[in-house]
Amino acid sequence: MNRIKMIGIDHSKASVAYRELFSFTKTSATAAMETLKGKKGVSGCIILSTCNRMELWVSAEDGLEESLYEMLCQLKEVDPSLYEEYFIQREGMEAVWHLFETSCGLKSKIIGEDQIITQVKDALNLARECFCTDKVLEMLFRTAVTAAKKVKTEVRISHKDTSAIDGAIEGMKRTGYSLAGKTCMVIGNGEMGRLTALAMKQNGADVTVTVRQYRSGQVQIPLGCSRINYGERLDFLKNCDLVVSATASPNFTLKREDVEKAERKERLLMIDLAVPRDIEPSVAELPGVTLYDIDSFELHQENQELNQSMAQADHILEEYVQEFTTWYDCRDLIPVIKGICNNAARDVGLRIHKEVSHLEIGDAEKKKLEKTIDTAASKVVNKLMFDLRENLNMDTWRECVEAIAKIYPMEEP
Repeated sequence: MNRIKMIGIDHSKASVAYRELFSFTKTSATAAMETLKGKKGVSGCIILSTCNRMELWVSAEDGLEESLYEMLCQLKEVDPSLYEEYFIQREGMEAVWHLFETSCGLKSKIIGEDQIITQVKDALNLARECFCTDKVLEMLFRTAVTAAKKVKTEVRISHKDTSAIDGAIEGMKRTGYSLAGKTCMVIGNGEMGRLTALAMKQNGADVTVTVRQYRSGQVQIPLGCSRINYGERLDFLKNCDLVVSATASPNFTLKREDVEKAERKERLLMIDLAVPRDIEPSVAELPGVTLYDIDSFELHQENQELNQSMAQADHILEEYVQEFTTWYDCRDLIPVIKGICNNAARDVGLRIHKEVSHLEIGDAEKKKLEKTIDTAASKVVNKLMFDLRENLNMDTWRECVEAIAKIYPMEEP
C-alpha cells in the first residue's frame, strides 16, 4: 500500500531568504520531479512551489528508504545539516488534512487568499505533463481542489478577494502611505502582476506595466493602465513613486548597481512580491529607497469572523476528506465492487425481463426502461457496499465484500 508523505517549508517557519533557496520554477520543478520519479520507492511525486511555500508530495512504496529532506537537499545541492529546522514533514491523514486546508487558503499568510487553488491545480497539471503523478496523488489533489472550490463558493473567509498585494496595500495604508496620484510601475505581467496593477489602479495610482517584447501581443493589461517594454524599466524609474515587482523569474529584475545608476526620485518605495526575490535585497541600502518583501505585510482580520468562517470551511472539508479516505482505503477493492454492482444489476434485469417484455409499450421504451432499472440497481448496490463501510471496521467490511463477490463474482477479462 502506497503511503502519502510530504515535506514543506513555508512562511510560518522560514523567512523569504530560506524559502527562495528551496523554491522551484516550472522548468526546475519538472526536472526535479523527473529525477525523483526515477528513485526506487517513489510511485509518484508533485512539487507545489509558491511565494509563501514549497512542498514536495510523494506517493511512497515500501522500498523508499531515503528521506524526503535528503532528496530535496540533493536536488538543491545544499548541505542537509543547515536547513532541517525550517522544514516540517507530514504523513498519512495529517498530510491529507494539510493539503485540503492549504488548498482553500486556511494555511496561507493571507487567510483565504484565492491564488492557492489555482497553484495546487497547476502543480498537479505539471506533474501530469511530465508523467510523475500516480493514482493516489491524482485523486488526493483533485479532491482537494474540488473541496477548495466549494469552500470558496459557500464560505466568506474574507471581505473581498485577497492576494499578497492586498496585504501590501493595507500595510501601506496603516503607515499613512496613500496611493492616490502616485506613479507606480509594476514589473511582471503574469497573474500576480495583473492583480497588482489592478489593485494599484483601484486605489488611485497611475499604473504602468512592463511587458516582455516577445509576449507583447498576448498580455492583457488592466483597463486604465499603461505599458512599456521590460527593457525600458530602468529609464522609467525616474517617473516612479512606487515600484512593485512580481514575476516568476529566477533572476533579479532590478539589481543594485542598475538602480544606483538610474535616475530616480528622492524617495522611492519598492515592493518585491516574488520568491525567489525579484529585487536585489541590497537595493534597500541606497539613499531614499525603502524596500519591502513579501514577508513585510499581512492582512488583519477580525478573529471572531475568521474563526466562524474556518469552522464552516472545516465542516465542508470533512466531507471531502472522508470521500478521499474511503477511496484510499478501498481502492484495491473498487474493481471487485464494480463487478458486484454490474452482476447484481444484470441479475435484477434477468428477473424482471419477462415482466417488462409483457408491457404494452414499444421496443425502444422497453430498452430504455431496462437500462434505467439496470443503472438504478447498480447504484443501489454500490451505495449499500459503501454504506456498510461506514458501519463496519475495515477487516469485517473486507470479509463482507469477499463473501458477496462469491455470489456475484467478477467476470474473467
